[in-house]
Amino acid sequence: MKATELLHNLGQSLWLDNITRDLLNSGTLKHYIDELSVTGLTSNPTIFDHAIKNSTAYDAAIRQKLSQGKSGEALFFELALEDITQAADLFRPIYDRTQGVDGWVSLEVSPLLAYDTASTLAAAKDLHRQAGRLNLFIKIPGTKEGLPAIEEAIFAGIPINVTLLFSREQYVAAAEAFLRGIERRIEAGLMPIVGSVASVFVSRWDSAVMGKVPESLRDQLGIAIAERTYKGYRDLLASPRWQRALNAGARPQRLLWASTGTKDPKASDVLYIKSLAAPFTVNTMPEGTLKALADHGEISSILPADGGDCEEVLAQFAKAGIDIDELAARLQDDGAKSFVQSWNDLMTVITSKSAVLKKAAGQ
Repeated sequence: MKATELLHNLGQSLWLDNITRDLLNSGTLKHYIDELSVTGLTSNPTIFDHAIKNSTAYDAAIRQKLSQGKSGEALFFELALEDITQAADLFRPIYDRTQGVDGWVSLEVSPLLAYDTASTLAAAKDLHRQAGRLNLFIKIPGTKEGLPAIEEAIFAGIPINVTLLFSREQYVAAAEAFLRGIERRIEAGLMPIVGSVASVFVSRWDSAVMGKVPESLRDQLGIAIAERTYKGYRDLLASPRWQRALNAGARPQRLLWASTGTKDPKASDVLYIKSLAAPFTVNTMPEGTLKALADHGEISSILPADGGDCEEVLAQFAKAGIDIDELAARLQDDGAKSFVQSWNDLMTVITSKSAVLKKAAGQ
């Protein structure tokens, strides 16, 4: 039995952190679903940037949209929605079979709206309406400015993938925003089931401290932070507040491990997969990591609900001069800036490819 199937049977969802038109049209994504236990998919501006820049698969669609007067952001979202809705349809049987627990795809609002709650909420509603798919998460950053939009979107019944979370504290703040939205729905007599995941980024921790800590601590920080966050997740699910919401018919927001591709060439290419196996969580992984897991991955243990020895490990990082709280804030801030840069790069690619295709068409 492949490690992908073992992980799925353990109760963790394997999602692909990639989408391209070639992946869809070639049947590769369907193969991953059928053979590698993939049950969902995430996307981001960088993924679409690379997909559109490095392929001719989008050219015909871009030409058509240009002839309709579309450009820039509006043109991109039409392209993205075509891909995302096709993927959503592939995962829809899983969504139906699990009654909405699994089988989701994710699309991000423009990161340029990150500090504007009203505009973020409006964009989330509009994208979800345009897609017309029940199994679509709209991604909203779990920054301080994003939390009100997350609460309002959940209250409005929009499924949300909370992204850009790095620490237990950031996760708890996002989870509480989700829960406030659900509690408001319960008070208003609305259906309390709104899908959501909270995405905690893992590998960037280790990249951030590479060369700054003793070799004995190499590649241990991200996993220790994940273990601490997992304990926070389990504690929250067991809390009286959550039990009351569950009793009213609510469903938990699932914890999702993101940024799980190994950055360190000296480390195992499935380091963060085998280390973060845990039931009722999601691991969204790059295509290369998924293939490596299927080829030679091994799952030998699951995350301890009490966090294991994470606090001892984190204490060693503190002794080495690493301020965890400061670094978590910096990683989230840098991540938000990186999302904006990726978005700007994507818009540049859309503009330049549009110009090339117009010129080739003699327009």
